[in-house]
Amino acid sequence: MEDFLLNTPEMLHREDALATLRTFIVDGGYSPGDRLPPERELMVSLDMTRTVLRRALDALENEGAIWRHVGKGTFVAAPTSPGVPNRLKDLIARVSPVDMMRARLSLEPAIAREAALHASEENVRRIRRVCQLAVEAPDWDTYEAQDDALHRTIAEATGNVLLLELFDHMNQVRRAVAWNSVIRHSVRPPRNHTSFAEHDLIAEAIAARKPADAHAAMRKHLGSVSARLFEEA
Repeated sequence: MEDFLLNTPEMLHREDALATLRTFIVDGGYSPGDRLPPERELMVSLDMTRTVLRRALDALENEGAIWRHVGKGTFVAAPTSPGVPNRLKDLIARVSPVDMMRARLSLEPAIAREAALHASEENVRRIRRVCQLAVEAPDWDTYEAQDDALHRTIAEATGNVLLLELFDHMNQVRRAVAWNSVIRHSVRPPRNHTSFAEHDLIAEAIAARKPADAHAAMRKHLGSVSARLFEEA
């Protein structure tokens, strides 16, 4: 009788919704730190009511597969141990934009250096491709998504799962740190946007297997990003 009661239609429907949401995340190519579409869009895409969708999201959050930040959205979590999403929320509340940039300046140049030492030809091809996609971005949101993808692709190119894990956790915090509003003066990044040339320098240093140059190029890029953000914020 107990087994029968556990397999109620309501329970089965909830499990179906959870499986559908998991498939959506995997098939959509969402990586740790990526933000999922708003609930209204998910309801339409997945053909779910708000109640069913929220129950599925609650279940994934309890598993540590996603995490939420009020006013920012729902993000894919890096594979980790139970309880870490709560610690991430605590970090997000405590980390300032200055702290965030200092952390990036400490970690990401070292990641670029390791990528120059260990990247495969396929890694290099992907890095160059994402650089080009950033240049072709039709709007700022698309550009920022490609910029995120570039930095993670460089981390993947290290071939070091621990460095990639560290990057993913830092990036999850970065995505949700409360920056002040940045005023955009154009629909898309201008053609002379400094990050384009900076991205290319990083990519070419990695392709040429020059670790010191890759380290310096990433540090210069992040310094430029930092200066621009704090000037415009």
